[in-house]
Amino acid sequence: MPLTDLLVMLAYLAAMPVVALVLAGRQASPAAYLEGHKDLPWWALCLSLVATETSTLTVISVPGIAYGSGMVFVGLALGYLVGRAIVAWWFLPLYQQGHMLSAYDWLGQRFGAPMQRLASGTFLITRLLAEAVRLFAGMLPLATMLAVLHVHIPQPVLLGAIMLLTLFYTVCGGLRAVVWSDSLQFGLYLFGAMACVALLWHGAPAGTWHTLQQAGRLHLFAHNAFVLNSPFTPLAAIGGGALLSVASHGTDQLMVQRVLAARCLRDARLALMGSALGVGVLFALLSLTGVLLWVHNGGQTLAQAGFASPDAIFPAYIVHDLPPGLRGLMLAGILAATMGSLSATLSAMTAASMGDFAPLCARAARTLRCSTLGFARLVTVAWACALVGCAGLFAHSSQSAIMLGLSIAACGYGPMLGTFVAGMAMPRATARTLAPAFALSVPLMVWAMLALHPNGHALAFPWLIVLGMVALFGLAGLLHIMHVSQPPLPTRNRRPRP
Repeated sequence: MPLTDLLVMLAYLAAMPVVALVLAGRQASPAAYLEGHKDLPWWALCLSLVATETSTLTVISVPGIAYGSGMVFVGLALGYLVGRAIVAWWFLPLYQQGHMLSAYDWLGQRFGAPMQRLASGTFLITRLLAEAVRLFAGMLPLATMLAVLHVHIPQPVLLGAIMLLTLFYTVCGGLRAVVWSDSLQFGLYLFGAMACVALLWHGAPAGTWHTLQQAGRLHLFAHNAFVLNSPFTPLAAIGGGALLSVASHGTDQLMVQRVLAARCLRDARLALMGSALGVGVLFALLSLTGVLLWVHNGGQTLAQAGFASPDAIFPAYIVHDLPPGLRGLMLAGILAATMGSLSATLSAMTAASMGDFAPLCARAARTLRCSTLGFARLVTVAWACALVGCAGLFAHSSQSAIMLGLSIAACGYGPMLGTFVAGMAMPRATARTLAPAFALSVPLMVWAMLALHPNGHALAFPWLIVLGMVALFGLAGLLHIMHVSQPPLPTRNRRPRP
């Protein structure tokens, strides 16, 4: 690796945790560790939201998808904007009522502790698997790029190093360190994306914009794709994108934790709606990078250009075409994206574990004879170990990493969103029917993700969310009918005691 690139990466790795911990300050209580004192500025929470949802999967996969399909992720961002508006004015007021440590506290208030723990457990399992995809997706291209630059680091060693560095500032600084580090990391790969667009545009031939228009590479939607297979058709992008955003930012602890840390409802709304604009800008820059790479490669298809996967296109450009210094910056940006999503996940999973399983955690802390804050940090370390262990499960997947990660998350999003909607809009809904319907519909969605292949291709993730909601309401209705139709149990007449 050229010395300039190495120095840029080392400077980032040394400076980022220090700056994040200085901005975070001392974490002396479990509330500070898990909630960040509820005094973080809305713009920092906004940047943290964008950094959390736009991970390595975004940086690596979006340019590859744009290479073959155009600016379709920008169309998906329009659906995200609609979904966030629904969350901001419907869900957020619920989360500002009283003290809540996780999104599932509200379900506990509405349906009882068993429903709260069932929803939280589903979040923990699906987030563990989805984040394992992110972790492996971030590690693999980074290892490949380093190998091309004659820096050979075994994948397990690189995986462990990324996790240890992330774990260090997450455990020491809590949620505040996560938010500030996310803000710094998002700024880094946003700047890197802007630099790549500028370089590609500078090297493009005259008439490039007209060429892209004629080739349909600037379209925001996939008009010729089968609606059940593609998340980028107008219906799937706007409707499905809105539904995905409502599910992720309204019911997923990974995102809700940020708005729970806001000072007030106004700040929470500003952070949420600002994140919609931020993700749209990032999608536009990364998609523009992809379509300009298509021009850069002479309009060749993936196979003609020698790429086995769309996720290989952007890393190859970074390694072979970027100048020294900027190449190191982009490698640091990919590393930043991986670490940002990891730290956010570790913090969210710890908060859900400590809040939704409080009695179990309290007993475990007493058994281990450690404080609540010390036990919270042990929980963070335990989830980090579990993520590293699960990352190897996806080593041989040929599907685009971002599509696989979204599909895994969508398996829980549909039933989860349906449960929240039932609690808000159906006063007569009870845990007696919703809890078993939820427990049945989640594995049903896993089966649908693996087995349903309309037109020979996997079902697009927005439809998994729709199908999950339909399954939940259908099963809940069936269980309600069964309970109503059951005759009451006979009672024996007992003689009164004298």
